[in-house]
Amino acid sequence: MSTNNIGLIGLAVMGQNLVLNMERNGFRVAVYNRTTSKTKDFIAGSAAGKNITAAYSLEDFVAALERPRRIMIMVQAGRAVDAVIGQLKPLLDPGDLIIDGGNSYFPDTERRSQELEAEGLRYLGVGVSGGEEGALWGPSMMPGGQPDAYELVRPIYEAAAAEAQGEACVTYIGPRGAGHYVKMVHNGIEYGDMQLIAESYDILHRGLDLSNEELHQVFSGWNEGVLKSFLIEITADIFAVKDDETGQDVIDLILDKAGQKGTGKWTSQNALDLGVPTTTITSAVFARALSSFKEQRVAASEIISGPTAEIDTDRDSFIEAVGDALYASKVVSYAQGFALLREASKTYNYELNYGEIARIWRAGCIIRAVFLNDITDAYKTDPELPNLLVVPFFREAVATRQANWRKVVSTAVQLGIPTPAMSASLAYFDGYRSARVSANLIQAQRDYFGAHTYERLDKPGGKVFHTNWTGTGGDITASTYNA
Repeated sequence: MSTNNIGLIGLAVMGQNLVLNMERNGFRVAVYNRTTSKTKDFIAGSAAGKNITAAYSLEDFVAALERPRRIMIMVQAGRAVDAVIGQLKPLLDPGDLIIDGGNSYFPDTERRSQELEAEGLRYLGVGVSGGEEGALWGPSMMPGGQPDAYELVRPIYEAAAAEAQGEACVTYIGPRGAGHYVKMVHNGIEYGDMQLIAESYDILHRGLDLSNEELHQVFSGWNEGVLKSFLIEITADIFAVKDDETGQDVIDLILDKAGQKGTGKWTSQNALDLGVPTTTITSAVFARALSSFKEQRVAASEIISGPTAEIDTDRDSFIEAVGDALYASKVVSYAQGFALLREASKTYNYELNYGEIARIWRAGCIIRAVFLNDITDAYKTDPELPNLLVVPFFREAVATRQANWRKVVSTAVQLGIPTPAMSASLAYFDGYRSARVSANLIQAQRDYFGAHTYERLDKPGGKVFHTNWTGTGGDITASTYNA
């Protein structure tokens, strides 16, 4: 019977947990998976006795849904999404809704949205953050597409989403690929956040020789203050877990080669396309790439020497300094992410509401942190805020931590401990606060070798000039000036 409110295709862990979440919140759900055994195992296991209907063909799956049909796809991004959409289209009617809840690259969502809308179908690209636990108990959700398409699932998503201060962590993001774009930037900020935490661990572990038990205590303490966040919380937990087989700390047994699925790289690539400096995020992406050269790093460590300096400072005060440096760097990571959202909103006509984005990131998602409340408030005060670093709250918060931030980065350099993201954050901060930087010399160089022209401080803006630097050049200049 066509009694199910929504259907979900793809019963990996995220898909299963979203189904259980929606059913627990009072909705009837139909499910389908290409591998029949996975559907049977799910129905016989955690879905047993619940308002969940199993279908073993797409025809039966579609027939089990009330109209207009709402179908959420939770399969691997890329060709698999296109394949499922291709199989569904002949079975659907105009006005039915297809939802891609995976980590799709936003240009793919743009394409699919336009193609399906032209064929009379509704389409949403929904970023879902929170991992397996979030999917089950309440994720942060970022839907983009037609506004009327979102209205079809809004009651379901508002019930299933995480809550922060009584508000559901879901909102309509914008047209076409806006939802997946915002999820991509969320993941880019996540890359920066994780790398900054890892660098703080490295400084404390190698620099101060803190034990894992001491690290657990430090991070637990940080999670009680301004650094309180999901990633700080789980980091504290990680340092306390022992390996069942060996009795050793698990963290010490893990190979130092970080994986990545591409969303951080997509963020950096898009930032380059839009001309927005996301140096913290991009440094985090490259740090993961460098970590993958494990064999080369081991070989290099045997023939390339570094400093042997030790930290000559009070232990407790330096731990506090690292916390300050981490906080200031995290502010920069979020500032870069929101600056990228601002430029993308203009470029792609997304009309993003940055305060709403910060609001729905306060719970459920991986980058949830206590200072997202402050970011939400900042955008409520000024929706067109150019950068979080100019907000009085964050300006003061960074100012009071600036000395410790510089102390930690300089100490890491002296110790030979790499801090690419923390150093990049500080360099971004210094660049952003500088009324004049060295780009005038770069413009002179470009004009010298390529006649690319330059603007002058003492002349009206927009007017360009060229200097015959050698006395033998001509008056011909490059056709365009880009700055």
